[in-house]
Amino acid sequence: MKKHNPDNERIKRKYFTFMKEAKRQNEASIDAIAKALKRFEDYNKFRDFKTFHFQQAVAFKKHLANQENQQTGKKLSKATMNSTLRNLKAFFQWLSMIAGYKSRISYSDAEYFNLSGKDTRIATARREKPIPTMEQIKHVIKSMPSKTALERRNRCLIAFTLLTGARNSAVASMKLKHIDLESNSAFQDAREVNTKNSKTFTTYFFPVGDEIHQIVRDWVRYLRNERLWGGDDPLFPKTEVGQGDNHTFQAVGIKKEHWSTASPIRAVFKEAFEVAGLQYFNPHSFRKTLTILGEKTCKTPEEFKSWSQNLGHEGVLTTFFSYGEVQPARQAEIIQQLAVPRESANYQSFDVDVMAKAVAREMRNQ
Repeated sequence: MKKHNPDNERIKRKYFTFMKEAKRQNEASIDAIAKALKRFEDYNKFRDFKTFHFQQAVAFKKHLANQENQQTGKKLSKATMNSTLRNLKAFFQWLSMIAGYKSRISYSDAEYFNLSGKDTRIATARREKPIPTMEQIKHVIKSMPSKTALERRNRCLIAFTLLTGARNSAVASMKLKHIDLESNSAFQDAREVNTKNSKTFTTYFFPVGDEIHQIVRDWVRYLRNERLWGGDDPLFPKTEVGQGDNHTFQAVGIKKEHWSTASPIRAVFKEAFEVAGLQYFNPHSFRKTLTILGEKTCKTPEEFKSWSQNLGHEGVLTTFFSYGEVQPARQAEIIQQLAVPRESANYQSFDVDVMAKAVAREMRNQ
């Protein structure tokens, strides 16, 4: 049985390079594209892409709707189907403009990869995701031991994520020199720190409590003053593995190397929440916790704009749209409060005119 098509492989490599270098897609996005193309080729028995016709897209959609998730045994979700078909549509539209293919493939035929309007709405619907409260996060941090260097690193890892809202890829690559205890800030320098979209910006420590600040300060001073580590050494070093007393390999401390991926960070978070008796919240969820805190803390558009920039967002609307959904419990509370007459002297909120102008300005800029 045919397992690959040489011509297809060549043009796929060209497309992956285009997506990476021209469209600036990351490895995860390219992997998703490769997986979608593999699904299509498996179904299409590795026929040459030059033979593509809209009927293949229609038939593949029906085939995909009957496929099962290998892990759950259930039908593929609408979201999985939508992302797969969207990647295939983009590929064949690009292919229709490439020499050797554009005379064989119609650009409009790729439109047949679209899901129905109903299925697209289901696939792209925003769904509430659980967000940790400030109290839950602090409970986890307080529950963590801090006797050994390894334990102190893990505790500081969670405290630092709350203090800065930094993404785990940035945290994994951050160096000691990027932390300024005098200005209470972390410099996310894209030349050395793996930031989203390679953006460089400074994050000033969020007002999340002196005890959280102190954990981070103590860890930085420990590495600098007791370990005598330099500015180019990692803020959160790798776990050192050695042979234990029972001749098995185990964690014995920390070593002066960066983590190569963010997977160990997620593992630390998962274990910490489980030990504390709480459900697992991933590192990224802390950014939503900080957004909720900002909505409660900031009193003017300028203050919220600063809060948004501190999260690395160029526009405040990114913070509103991506992280700022109102949780159902809070939504119910707000609606109930709106039914109660309020005296203007006791009512504090954004100035409506100022806020409206600020939002309009952001929309024009974007």
